[in-house]
Amino acid sequence: MLKRTPLYDVYKEYGGKTIDFGGWELPVQFSSIKEEHEAVRTKAGLFDVSHMGEVEVSGKDALSFLQKMMTNDVADLNPGSALYTAMCYPDGGTVDDLLIYQKSESCYLLVINASNIEKDIAWLTEHAEGDVTLMNQSDGISLLAVQGPNAQAVLAKLTERDLSSLKPFTFIDGADVAGRQVLLSRTGYTGEDGFELYCRNEDAVHLFKEILTAGENEGIVPCGLGARDTLRFEAKLALYGQELTKDITPIEAGIGFAVKHKKDSDFFGKSVLSEQKEKGAPRKLVGLEMIEKGIPRHGYAVKKDGALIGEVTTGTQSPTLKKNIGLALIKTEFSGIGTEVEVEIRKKTVKAKIVRTPFYKRPKQS
Repeated sequence: MLKRTPLYDVYKEYGGKTIDFGGWELPVQFSSIKEEHEAVRTKAGLFDVSHMGEVEVSGKDALSFLQKMMTNDVADLNPGSALYTAMCYPDGGTVDDLLIYQKSESCYLLVINASNIEKDIAWLTEHAEGDVTLMNQSDGISLLAVQGPNAQAVLAKLTERDLSSLKPFTFIDGADVAGRQVLLSRTGYTGEDGFELYCRNEDAVHLFKEILTAGENEGIVPCGLGARDTLRFEAKLALYGQELTKDITPIEAGIGFAVKHKKDSDFFGKSVLSEQKEKGAPRKLVGLEMIEKGIPRHGYAVKKDGALIGEVTTGTQSPTLKKNIGLALIKTEFSGIGTEVEVEIRKKTVKAKIVRTPFYKRPKQS
């Protein structure tokens, strides 16, 4: 049996087409991936991402515990702020990438990838020590994401909170949105401005419908996982299982900004990651643009003069750029911008070149 979010029965009302996504029955699209992608880039989109996991970490030793487990500096947080980080194994491979919200001096909320919930909790539990309590809240929390340049205008109709004062990676715990209490954060996974709403399961349908109704004039549409993937890919936001795995370090995956190897605390993978930050990693995540016809897909081999140098982690035809592009993890010595390589597509080698990333950056607001 596939797992379902509290919004499952609502999908059909809006034309949702569901697929099996890591054991969850989730919408891949409502209208079309390209239409939904375009809506988020130019107007607004609403996503159900309730499959994500939430774990509360509390106790007087919570900070020191999280410093040991995470690559980023958790001490940089204050109540009401959030942080993107990785969690690594001793060899530098990635357990998961996640968000940490500091709710109070001794209470943190970890938001983890759905496919990693059991693994992450087992890893955290194995290494917990001192006054630390772990509570898996995943089954009781739903998560909605409102993304796009009109996201603030949409939500402003449903709350009296001053959303303009809510900066990226900050949040309000206990915000009233459409008459329901939520944790409202200025975060997202699309490369656009936006908000994420953590709510009780019983409030998810009400909020979903109220947001779509409130955003009609702003062009909001319900969006599926297909557009979520093309949006995050264009913005070069890593996806666990593709850009990040137990065999790929955060440095190789291009999220070295989330590795604070000079923080006071020791952490899992620190020696390997410190060396990679200072001396360079053996592999690097690069952007590919196809020169010849073909789309680089996940797992396709990347070669240089016939020799294997890496593989594609994500690839598609970019809805924004209208080009066939990909991300690939390759040997660092071949990662220079403009370098020509070959992608093996259905036993044929097709020419591509290394290009700058991210492929898309949101325009600066005037």
